[in-house]
Amino acid sequence: MQNPFESGHIRNYILLYVSIVVIMVLFFIASTLFRENKDVDKKVFSTQVSKSVQESIKSEEKEEEPSLTSKIKLMDKSY
Repeated sequence: MQNPFESGHIRNYILLYVSIVVIMVLFFIASTLFRENKDVDKKVFSTQVSKSVQESIKSEEKEEEPSLTSKIKLMDKSY
């Protein structure tokens, strides 16, 4: 078996490592250079609901409550 320090294998491994790092840096630069920054407008949703809609939602919730309580039991404490 040859000594890798004398035969020049270490130089080949270092060149391989450096070439991989250079390729990675070039891909990073290329990906950041050609990326387009698109600004997305923030959507604002109206939270005002008419009284009739609120009443209908409350009535629907009241109708569903008895059926849910029989199926689901909540814990006494929250952890």
